[in-house]
Amino acid sequence: MSDKLTLPAQQGSSTASAETLLKVEGLTKHFPIYGGFPIKRRVGAVQAVDDVDLTVGAGESVGLVGESGCGKSTTGRLITRLLEPTAGKIEYAGQDISHASRRQLASVRSEIQMIFQDPYSSLNPRQTVGTIIKSPMEVNGINPAGGRDKRVRELLELVGLNPEHFNRFPHEFSGGQRQRIGVARALALNPKLIVADEPVSALDVSIQAQVVNLLQKVQQELGIAFLFIAHDLAVVRHFSKRVAVMYLGRVVEVGDRDSIYARPRHPYTHALLSAVPEVSMVDEPEERERIRLAGDVPSPIMPPSGCRFRTRCWKAQDKCASEVPPLVRIDGNRDGHLTACHFPEEPTIAAREEDIVLDPALAALEGPDKG
Repeated sequence: MSDKLTLPAQQGSSTASAETLLKVEGLTKHFPIYGGFPIKRRVGAVQAVDDVDLTVGAGESVGLVGESGCGKSTTGRLITRLLEPTAGKIEYAGQDISHASRRQLASVRSEIQMIFQDPYSSLNPRQTVGTIIKSPMEVNGINPAGGRDKRVRELLELVGLNPEHFNRFPHEFSGGQRQRIGVARALALNPKLIVADEPVSALDVSIQAQVVNLLQKVQQELGIAFLFIAHDLAVVRHFSKRVAVMYLGRVVEVGDRDSIYARPRHPYTHALLSAVPEVSMVDEPEERERIRLAGDVPSPIMPPSGCRFRTRCWKAQDKCASEVPPLVRIDGNRDGHLTACHFPEEPTIAAREEDIVLDPALAALEGPDKG
């Protein structure tokens, strides 16, 4: 398969099926913090994921975006059951797998696979490529027609690698090639859902497009559903038909790609989009809004009360501190666009009369006329 696959700017993934493959309700993960001497006791918890609702249809590609540390990767590991949820429900193909045992998960384990973020640490350096890709089939007792070795060579060719690389070791490959090996390993069990945890963030920009093209081609040809986790909104825009925006452990906005990128309603989504260094698309205004937030994401150990974005929001009021905004449709929106905000922004990314610059240092540097 050629690396030079085309990726039109507005071509999305395959249309989502009416069948809901994955349904997540109230998903929560708190990591306990222990302290004290000489007896260790629980003194707090890192609220990594808190009350997340999410759905993925069969054959659909859903993007999950947000700043580093907002809980995206933890959400992905909860869905694949690499982590045990603290609360909430994970339903796959109508089966509740929230707290399923290893034996109970055996029937669906092969159908939910993961592509990890770092292609250097996710592959065993002591195993050959053939062994790495073949191992999932051995563990699950899968014997494809023609044998496992033949299937491995077919997968290598599918992801754009030479089948003769079967006996090579990971250190003999570049970062992009290693990630292709990771994709081949995920495809070895013919999954129905793949959780891609920032699969291109560790790669050079020149290689990112090749891997994204590969994933999109696999998704369209094989009809595999994807939960594509990333902090790069430009990449998610090309890959995912529907997008969920996450902030400090909570989903704050969900909608189809065009609605999220052209008509966002949550202030945090506005701030994220204003920071994307991307050439304007045909349907976007020439002058885009400019928002510069102050500070970093608050600590998940003691998140703000009410709306978690209120400490960095220019529209925050007393209600934002006392009430958690529900994730609902607003203004009679019927296209499935959900927003969790008491005072949503206008549905546009056009330039404002005055830029929003909350960073004091940046405001002082630019002067009062630009702040």
